[in-house]
Amino acid sequence: MPELPEVETVRRGLEPILVGNAFARVEQRRPDLRFPLPKRFGERLSGRKIEALDRRAKYLLARLDDGEVLVMHLGMTGSFSIDYANGDAEAPGRFAHPQADIPKHEHIVFHLGDGTAVRYSDARRFGYMDLIPENALEQHALFKGLGVEPLSPAFTPDWLASRLKGKATPIKVALVDQRLIAGLGNIYANEALYSARISPLKLAGSLATKSGKPTPKTEALVAAVTSVLEKAIRAGGSSLRDYRRADGSLGSFQHRFKVYGREGKPCSRKGCGGTVRRIVQGGRSTFYCPTCQR
Repeated sequence: MPELPEVETVRRGLEPILVGNAFARVEQRRPDLRFPLPKRFGERLSGRKIEALDRRAKYLLARLDDGEVLVMHLGMTGSFSIDYANGDAEAPGRFAHPQADIPKHEHIVFHLGDGTAVRYSDARRFGYMDLIPENALEQHALFKGLGVEPLSPAFTPDWLASRLKGKATPIKVALVDQRLIAGLGNIYANEALYSARISPLKLAGSLATKSGKPTPKTEALVAAVTSVLEKAIRAGGSSLRDYRRADGSLGSFQHRFKVYGREGKPCSRKGCGGTVRRIVQGGRSTFYCPTCQR
């Protein structure tokens, strides 16, 4: 599933197309994706202007001029493609699972006021869309329990230490808990822990003092999470088997992985001499170097 950098890449690809434009009409080719689409979905969107396109965790939020928000989640195989009025086309966030018949999986088409068409395809239909009043967004079931945005000013060593105090779960498991940090997924948690030289097996509570204050490792981890995510966004995300960036080309951050997917390979840290190991935590693969991550 796409993580924060991939969703942010899609957002940046769609933003100049959607913001300031309006939905002229909406083709809805089925009643549901992962969940049923909202009642009168196309009718409620028709004529509405998109005032902003934001991201919260792994969700895209198109803020409309009537006070509603079009919430979009890409799931495993969701993708957008753009047909411009002049006949050009590109694919912001194209997912590359094999699709023998692309139109078969093209479920929604947003026709914009300038003649552009934004097409949503989803082979496995794990994505979903909803319309939620903006003033009810924070209390909605999808968003109420989400944690801090890791690229926001609120994500500080003091904040993280206060949340980790007393936690007996491994730090890797804590990091991918969306109730703690929103949008941080398995790939980037692995890479951040490596960058900060922290073992994924280390108890989360050990990164805070008894009074809930940050330790040097807390400070290193916050810096690493921020740095890894920013670098991944600049690289257009990571393309493993399913993700492509805004212009349809592959993201490149997978070529910079230090531990993720590198089981049995030498640690890339100069002078370490360790070998990358894979374990399973919380049902997800964890990759780390037991020699330099303590």
